[in-house]
Amino acid sequence: MSRKITFKGVLLTLVGRILKVGILAPDFKVTSQDLKEITSFDFKNKIKLIASFPSLDTPVCDLQVKEFNKRAAQVSPDVIILGISKDLPFAQKRFCSANDIKNEVILSDYKFSSYGVNYGLLIKELSLLARSVVIVDKNNFLRYIQIAGELTDSLDYEDALKNLEIVASSPAFTAKGRALPSKCIPCEGKVLPLSKERIETLMAQERGWELLEGKKLVKEFKFPDFIEQKYFLDLISIVAEEQGHHPVITIIYNKLKVALTTHAADGLTENDFILAKIIDELGYEEWKEPTS
Repeated sequence: MSRKITFKGVLLTLVGRILKVGILAPDFKVTSQDLKEITSFDFKNKIKLIASFPSLDTPVCDLQVKEFNKRAAQVSPDVIILGISKDLPFAQKRFCSANDIKNEVILSDYKFSSYGVNYGLLIKELSLLARSVVIVDKNNFLRYIQIAGELTDSLDYEDALKNLEIVASSPAFTAKGRALPSKCIPCEGKVLPLSKERIETLMAQERGWELLEGKKLVKEFKFPDFIEQKYFLDLISIVAEEQGHHPVITIIYNKLKVALTTHAADGLTENDFILAKIIDELGYEEWKEPTS
């Protein structure tokens, strides 16, 4: 999955989690045209083709929504087609009404940037979504990713729809064994910390995280300046809030230190390692302070 696209030839950076085909698709929350919060869980047991775009006020995005709306009538009832942008819900509602968009559900990422961050499609310089298509199967596995390398280019609709047919007709995808769940699990009742042996096993899979006093995961991130550090902090805040697991964060100008622990267990749980992995997926290595 490329982290660079262009807009009229100017290089832009995609931020958010780095995804690949075969993983469990991350959850996300967006806003409907009547200002209700919608989550990916609202579309469970459906095959989802999710097409993101920068703005309805551009000809290519206008065409994209109309094209998928037209094609949606030809697909299986097991499939739902979603369009997501950072246009305001009012503008989306006006567009859908004026253009009779009834077969595609158009949603807004303006409020949370949740879809952009969780799917690595947020354009850092513009705070808009990249033009893309992802396909998620009924079991919530990510089966297909297409990102337009040039923001003004159209998507390859035929390739996307061909892969949609493959997902609709093929047996459910099963993932190979995973070391951890894909998202944090709420703490309920008595919570026990991980054993020393389990911690050692999980630490062997971490990059750059240190174990402190056997109870905390700690990692320091360094950026070119305060603004870049603040931007990364905002990304962490989005995923931490959605995971319901909040780190202790210390800021010193261009440095940001993250400490993870589970207070209910007075030590480490799998949730700490899950959030550490998600934070690493935000792609810090690609826009940190350059080394001399």
